[in-house]
Parts: sequence; C-alpha cells; structure tokens
Amino acid sequence: MLYNTAPDALFVPQTAVDPLGFGKVAIVTGCASGIGLAVAQLLLAHQFQVCGLDVAEFDYALLREADHGRFHFTRGDLTKPGACEDGVRVCAAAFGSRVDVLVNVAGVMDNFSSADGVSDELWDKVMAVNLTVPVKMMRSVLPFMKAKKDGVIVNVASTAGTSGAVAGIAYTSSKHGLIGATKNVAWRFRNDGIRCNAVLPGAVASDIGKTIIAGRSQLWDSDAFAQIEPVHALQAQPSAAAPTITALEVAKTITFLVSDQARTINGVSLPVDKAWGAV
Repeated sequence: MLYNTAPDALFVPQTAVDPLGFGKVAIVTGCASGIGLAVAQLLLAHQFQVCGLDVAEFDYALLREADHGRFHFTRGDLTKPGACEDGVRVCAAAFGSRVDVLVNVAGVMDNFSSADGVSDELWDKVMAVNLTVPVKMMRSVLPFMKAKKDGVIVNVASTAGTSGAVAGIAYTSSKHGLIGATKNVAWRFRNDGIRCNAVLPGAVASDIGKTIIAGRSQLWDSDAFAQIEPVHALQAQPSAAAPTITALEVAKTITFLVSDQARTINGVSLPVDKAWGAV
C-alpha cells in the first residue's frame, strides 16, 4: 500500500527506497579488495545494482546475503584486448542495458624506481592498469551515458597524481595521466549530463600501505625509496589524532561524488589524504 487510508494517522512505509541508487547500475573495477570492495559494499547498501570487475576472485561472504541478487561479478584481466568492452557488455546484459555509474578503482603500485632504473616491463604494466584500463572503461560506458544524457564517473587517482615525492616514476606518471583524463572527459561531455571526477587518496589502510609505512620490501628500488621515505614518514604514519585513512572513508567520498548533492562538481581532483596534498 502506497498511501495510508487514514489521513489523520502517521504513515510509515513498509519498505524504504534509497533514492541514491534505486534502479541504477554501477560498475566498479578492482572490487575484490580494498577501496574497490568498500565502494561495492557501500553502493549496494544504497540499493545500486553493482557489476564488479577484478583480476582476483571475489569472496561473496564479504557481502550481505540480501545484496547478492544485485551484485554481478566478472573475473578477468582488464589489460587484455577487448576485456574492458566485454566487462561492460556483461554488465549491461545482466542489469538491463544501462550504466549509470563507473568507478575506476583497479590499480597497481610500482617499486619506487626512478627514470634511470624503471624497467620496460614495470612501466608497461603500471601504465596499462592505472591509465589505459580506466580510459578504455570510460570509452566503453560513455555510449550508455550519452544515450540517456546522464552518468557519473569517478576515477581513483592518488596523492601521487599531483606530487613527485610519493611513488616511483611509473605510478606517479600513471596517476598524473589519470587526472588529466578525468579533466578531459569532464569538459568534453559536460553538456551531455555526464560528470567525471577523481579522488586522490593518501595513506590508506591496506597491505601495501602497511608495507610502505614499515619501509621495507625486497622488490623495491632501495636508493629511490630512500629519497621518498622521509615524506612517507611525515605523512603516512598514523596516530591517535590522525589515524590512517580507511577504505570505507574513501568509498564514502566516492559515494558523495556519485550523488545528486555533487551534481555541480565536475572535473575536480578531490584529495582524501589528511592534508598530505597541502605540503
């Protein structure tokens, strides 16, 4: 029953409909862990239908059982030819030929190597995952968004997207490039009802974050990391007053950018970094 038959009585609806995500479809890359998982969980909580893409297997135990019917997972390497297009096609087939939201989360870290030491293999891998895949994903969803004159894209960049003192040259270049791609898409499709923004997380609580804070890895370029380590020691060390940023906190920022509350925000790079970017 939509309406109360007694107009002088309090009307309490039997079910609550979340206007943020009800009837909408979101694609989340890198959904199996970290920020991607938190984004998928939060969007499902807002009643989105979510299509998750990841190279790793997904643990359905990390979702509420009630959300399983609104979540479709496809495992695959998005750097392979045609994989991005196939992922979007599968999502459109699963949820009714529409894509309302794309969140590009999938990314890989480099080994902190500098321009004089980065290998071709590492450069190609980092650029492919962190920059080429997000651009191909955006290319694949834009026809759906243009057709209905509405859509939101959020790219997960990094503090390294605006600073040269956070990571190696490959990761730094890829995230700078992703911010540029975000601005270009935002401007080009601003009159098509499409918004494209980026978030720039700082030191997020994750396995790689813990390793960076500890300052040790057999695979890192030790000389290059020695130049960056003081910055990480200054910015990435958690304390009671400034605890490490959680994946859920980044996901909440992304959800805000997806919402109508941010409908006039387009082409921005929003730091989620405890003022790291202010240095």
